[in-house]
Amino acid sequence: MENTTITRADLAEAVYEEVGLSRNESAELVEAVLDEISDTLVKGENVKISSFGSFSVREKGERIGRNPKTGVEVPILPRKVLVFRASHVLKDRINAENAE
Repeated sequence: MENTTITRADLAEAVYEEVGLSRNESAELVEAVLDEISDTLVKGENVKISSFGSFSVREKGERIGRNPKTGVEVPILPRKVLVFRASHVLKDRINAENAE
């Protein structure tokens, strides 16, 4: 398995090849979709993409952590974290790829 990263440009190129929009229109479409997902998550709403997975924002409360080098306790401030849960369809597809 290669260790590659897909970029916005790669997504735009895939849209260009599959849909037939111009390269500029494809890039704008990818940006619009990513902006919509980001804006929805910033508002605290969930994003569900059928057969892919769901994104949600979870609030983590304050807690006490420990510096692993010194052992000194430090407070970890409350924060929001992004959570992704893959759909069963995506999980099955990934596992089918690993079985081959």
